[in-house]
Amino acid sequence: MKILAIDPGREKCGVCVLEGDGAIGYQSVIETARLEEIISGLIADGGIGAIVLGDGTTSSDARRRLEEIAKGIPIEVVDEKHTTEAARKEYWIKKPPRGWRRFLPTSLQVPPEPVDDIVAEILGRRFIARSTGE
Repeated sequence: MKILAIDPGREKCGVCVLEGDGAIGYQSVIETARLEEIISGLIADGGIGAIVLGDGTTSSDARRRLEEIAKGIPIEVVDEKHTTEAARKEYWIKKPPRGWRRFLPTSLQVPPEPVDDIVAEILGRRFIARSTGE
């Protein structure tokens, strides 16, 4: 069973599909205006057993939009607390700084690109951990 995790936002959303073994099958930052289009395509690919949605400011609007296209797939809301900070740390693990930036502590640096997709990954992993009792 695949987990489709979404970090909803006003302008952009993080999206991540986690395979049953925890591997990332898809991960991207998308425009919120394209949410239905992208999610419909991911659902059509098959195997999505649950949708995980962060509980941030725009989650109720995102949930309403998802319910229209994800009929029969349960939508679970997950606490987003501290996910941005965790995503920034994870960003530097995935993409270590290069050049002179490698000499600065990553805690003093801001990633040069959005981390919403990594937030979605963290939300999906929180859901899996909660579901399996880890």
